[in-house]
Amino acid sequence: MLKKSAANVAGLALALFFLFPTYWMITTALKPKGSTITSDYDLIPFSVTFSNFVTAWTKPGFLSSLGNSLLVTLTAVLAAIVIGITAAVAMSRFAFRGRKSFVLLMLVAQMAPFEALLIPMFLMMRDLQLYEHLSSLILVYFAVTLPFCAWTLRGFVNGIPIELEEAAMVDGCGRWKAFQKVTLPLLGPGLVATSVFAFITAWNEFLFAKVLIRSQDLETLPVWLSGFQTAFGTDWGGAMAASVLFTVPALVFFLIVQRKMVAGVTAGAVKG
Repeated sequence: MLKKSAANVAGLALALFFLFPTYWMITTALKPKGSTITSDYDLIPFSVTFSNFVTAWTKPGFLSSLGNSLLVTLTAVLAAIVIGITAAVAMSRFAFRGRKSFVLLMLVAQMAPFEALLIPMFLMMRDLQLYEHLSSLILVYFAVTLPFCAWTLRGFVNGIPIELEEAAMVDGCGRWKAFQKVTLPLLGPGLVATSVFAFITAWNEFLFAKVLIRSQDLETLPVWLSGFQTAFGTDWGGAMAASVLFTVPALVFFLIVQRKMVAGVTAGAVKG
């Protein structure tokens, strides 16, 4: 009993530790501009204002940057999931020469830091005449998230017995039909988890968006968010309010795919 209570207290303390930055961000966004930077910081704001959110919403470029981020992120993640699941099935279900080396290559590709890829990606996009185009970001985010998607989905495919597909093929299904009717519904939780992490990776990316896109009409939300820091100082209230708005699309995306995950688990349980 004592061990269980200690574990609960430790888990609660750990949860509060990770949630506190989010709480700080929200409370700072709700404070008046004169109260954001003080020697005595109130954990509970007694004077609440939404002027910072108005400032962030009406700041030039917010809606266009939001649209650019959604377009780039959703396109790259969708492409990475589609190609990643085919690669995962190939690595899991088919025996071919060099399969172990290819799997290892997927793992090594995830270890490459973004900074190491910056110059090669920049030169490649320049040679392809994609500099100052959103398609360059789509290709970069696709290339960055694809190894993760393929590697992660491979583990989920390995967890599904191949006998289920073989039984479906004995009943008259082809290989693609067996995958579509049996394996794909059971991959619902894996697809959700993978897409969420890939979405967050592409959604929060700043370095490539800053280097490959110079036009303010094409900038994404992370680059737009940096505009609150100028040579005259930083508007912390506006920056925190903009950060709250920045997290809303990611939260909405998670809630949507969470429902799809439940539907995928149910479909897999019924149709098996």
